[in-house]
Amino acid sequence: MQVLLSLRELLAQRSIECYLTGGFVRDALMGRATGDVDLVVQAKALELAPELARALAGRYVPLDEVNEIARVVLRGERKPHLDFSTMRGSIEEDLAQRDFTINAIAINLREIEDPGAPFIDPFGGQQDLEAGVVRAISEAAFRHDPLRLLRALRLGAEFGFSIDGETKTQIQRHHQLITYVASERVRDELCRLLAAPKASQWLRLLDKLGLLLAILPELSVTKGAEQPKEHFWDVFEHSIETVAAIEFVLRIEGSAHCNEEILAFVPWSPALEEHFDEEVASSHSRKALLKLAALLHDLAKPKTRSIDEKGRMRFFGHAKEGASIAAGILERLRFSTRERDMVQKMVEQHLRPGQMSGEELPSHRAIYRYFRDTDEVGIDTIFLNLADHLATRGPKLNLEEWRQHAQRLAYALEERLREESVVSPPKLIDGHDLIDIFGMRPGPKIGELLEAVREAQASGEIATREEALSFAQKHLSLEKQS
Repeated sequence: MQVLLSLRELLAQRSIECYLTGGFVRDALMGRATGDVDLVVQAKALELAPELARALAGRYVPLDEVNEIARVVLRGERKPHLDFSTMRGSIEEDLAQRDFTINAIAINLREIEDPGAPFIDPFGGQQDLEAGVVRAISEAAFRHDPLRLLRALRLGAEFGFSIDGETKTQIQRHHQLITYVASERVRDELCRLLAAPKASQWLRLLDKLGLLLAILPELSVTKGAEQPKEHFWDVFEHSIETVAAIEFVLRIEGSAHCNEEILAFVPWSPALEEHFDEEVASSHSRKALLKLAALLHDLAKPKTRSIDEKGRMRFFGHAKEGASIAAGILERLRFSTRERDMVQKMVEQHLRPGQMSGEELPSHRAIYRYFRDTDEVGIDTIFLNLADHLATRGPKLNLEEWRQHAQRLAYALEERLREESVVSPPKLIDGHDLIDIFGMRPGPKIGELLEAVREAQASGEIATREEALSFAQKHLSLEKQS
């Protein structure tokens, strides 16, 4: 990398020792694409970085003045950020203060072109990389920065590694410390874990170690919460299984209770894959937000549980109440307004796809109303509903019942992707027409009539401006008669 050679020359001119370390070295050893470059310098990073930024035609950004960490942002879209930290003691002493062995490997910047240059690896990080293990350097690492409690599992999820046994014990011992970490930092680690394959398995480990309820205490009431007989699991287990089913229907990772015969009824395409890979905000993908909605979708069932006169268990209003609770959680974790609205809408509407029709295929009018009401998460909510269905029946899934349910939702989805006029019909008339031609007064009735026109368009009843005006006239005449 040319920038590192230039940096080496600049530091040599100043007689400053510098080491590559952290995630940069780890990813290079794993053969993964490397991101930002982590560098430790035997100098004051906050004083050195501005000089280097000027020399490299970059921009200086102080990241942490207390711990003396600074960034140099280079020009160009694909240029990495250079993150400098002040060396604490010798390089070995500095590495001893890091989080995990796989992040505590270093190489002298002077030797980066020497293929035989030795790595500085006092804690066996290379061995743990080969074994696929996340191991804390010391228990003090978690006390120094409790976010590492969650980061350990996130690294395991992203790399497909296991967590060292003693490290798990330490995490369980200190799990409550996560509550002292800034919400934004917890949010970002949680989203990265959710975006990883087999996130449902990692959520179970989070729960076992005490972290899940420390981060999302609202889930505690779902543990052991009874469900009707058609449900295979209690509310908590069902929620985790719904995340697993999301991974299955999104072709991320197969669920233990599903197979290819079941998956055959779920539509998939490059357009859908691109949809769920979309970055919504702060590097959080749609699929991560969908998994979060899956985890939270039945939060309010314990609160809304009732037994009717026939002895049947009911959860009236649980979707709406759950959406309100979910919105509070996302606000606490400092998600963006758009992310909060998306998850809230998915939770609130998660039953809606199955209500578009009975046993028949949904009408164009029903499809239009559904996508109107679910806005930008209409597709996502269909997949949440499919996953919810799978996680309700579990191993007792009725294949024919599933086929019919999935095909109805697949039809709505295909109409959405194929026929734009079904969900977003072109404007044939507007409010000015209703005022000028029919003498309507400005007010909410104009919006209601225009919405009725759009529904009629979506259902295929009208297609031209003349038909729209005729429809409006009939609608107004009927209103006068009533």
